[in-house]
Amino acid sequence: MDLTLKQTPFTLVRENPTSLYLQISSLLREEISSGLYEPSGKLPSEAELVRRFEVSRITVRLALDQLVEEKIVERKQGKGTYVSNKQLRHGLDTLRSFYESLVIQGLKPEMRLLSRQLADIPEAISNVFGAGMNKGLRIERLHLVDGQPIALGTSYLLAEVSAISWESIEQQPSYKAIEAITGLQVARADLAITAQLADEKYARLLEISIGMPLLVMKRVSYLSNGICCDHSLFHIRPEHYEFVLSSYFKQIGSGQ
Repeated sequence: MDLTLKQTPFTLVRENPTSLYLQISSLLREEISSGLYEPSGKLPSEAELVRRFEVSRITVRLALDQLVEEKIVERKQGKGTYVSNKQLRHGLDTLRSFYESLVIQGLKPEMRLLSRQLADIPEAISNVFGAGMNKGLRIERLHLVDGQPIALGTSYLLAEVSAISWESIEQQPSYKAIEAITGLQVARADLAITAQLADEKYARLLEISIGMPLLVMKRVSYLSNGICCDHSLFHIRPEHYEFVLSSYFKQIGSGQ
């Protein structure tokens, strides 16, 4: 996209005691705030900024370093400098799927189905499904926002859900698929949030470095008849994602 006509006319005050790089970072900050660069949009390259402001590459780099420090932009190795994503919030006080928690924020998330197979329920989680369920539909989906991967979800669903096509699983949240097959509502979910370091698989799929910290959300969901219908683990990039829970003061009775 050609930004030349949209950029703010600007002349550096070279006699100004304010460092040149601070003047440049201030202007870029204003342009980002005005919406010149879309969220997660790419900024001009260092070479382009050098030509625009007629300064050295070191000065441009210092200006970008300032914005990186303020978390306004981020550098992506081999790709350039991008406007930082806005903070994604996942409310824990309302039952929603991971996908729906992004949609209600006005985002257009994408789910990319990586695998789908009827598989044995791992022994470690078999107790939540009950003794009668030995197999479930195992799906692995990559969640993206603005084309950037933010989470990898691995789910075991009721075996009956395997009747749904690959395309449907890729395009709709798990809860909708479960409710469509069972005719029952997902009524409850137990959530637990932990952390772990990214191994080679998560680093590759989430486009991060090995050893970077990840948020891990475990979700166990139940139908209105009390049967467990979903056990999911979401490995989430934490730099632009936060969990939010509203709590209210409860008056304790006198004398307690």
